[in-house]
Amino acid sequence: MTLAAAPGVRVELLEPGADALPEAGDAWVAALLWRAGPGWRMVGSAVLGGGLGAREWVLNAQVPPGYAGLDPEGHLRRLAGAAGAEGPGMGLMTAARVAAYGECEDGGVRAVVTSGLGVTTWAAAPGEGGVAVPAPGTVNILVSVPVPLSDAALVNAVATATEAKVQALLEAGYDCSGTPTDAVVIAAHAPGDDAPHPEPFAGPRSLWGARLARAVHTAAHRSFTAC
Repeated sequence: MTLAAAPGVRVELLEPGADALPEAGDAWVAALLWRAGPGWRMVGSAVLGGGLGAREWVLNAQVPPGYAGLDPEGHLRRLAGAAGAEGPGMGLMTAARVAAYGECEDGGVRAVVTSGLGVTTWAAAPGEGGVAVPAPGTVNILVSVPVPLSDAALVNAVATATEAKVQALLEAGYDCSGTPTDAVVIAAHAPGDDAPHPEPFAGPRSLWGARLARAVHTAAHRSFTAC
C-alpha cells in the first residue's frame, strides 16, 4: 500500500500476510519502506547499512516488544530482499508502531518520523554505557533533501535533525532528549550536471538546514500525537 509519494521517493507500509514479504520468515509486525532509487547519498546510524555513502532505500521495521534477535542485520536484509529492495540501503528497527508515523514537507525537504516514548532518557545521564547490541530504536527519523550536500553538511544535518527532535520533545512536555536507541537517516541528492556543487552547510540557520529542522520538528510532533 502506497502511503505517500514525492519525486524520487516512494514510502510504503508493508504488513505480514499481504503481498509484501510473505517469505521473510522472521518476527516482525510491520515496516515502512522508502524507495529512494539511485542518485542519492545518505548518512545514518542504521543497524543495516549505516554510515555514509550511496544508498537506494531505507527500511524502518517494527518488531515485537522485547525483540531479542541475534542477527538484526540479517533480519533487515531478508525483509528488504523479500520486499524487492535492490542495491545498497539502510535498515532500522523499532518497537514503535510504524503505521502511526508523522510526516512533513518544508520547501522540498521531507521528513518521516516514527516514535515510541515508553523508555526515555537524557543524553548526559549519569552511569556507564553498555557495549551490547542495543534494543530496537524508538524514535527513528528519515529525511530527504532535494539538493546535494557535502559530507560535512550531511553530518551537520544529523545534528540539526536531532536538535529539532529534542525541541519537539520539550515542547510536547517530555522531560528527556530522546530514547536510548534513537536513529537518524539523512538522504540528499548526489551531485550531478544540474547541481555539481554540494551545499556546504546544513545547520539550523542555513537555507536547507532550516527547512530540514522545521520538517523534522513538525513530523516529530505529529508522531508523538499518533504513538
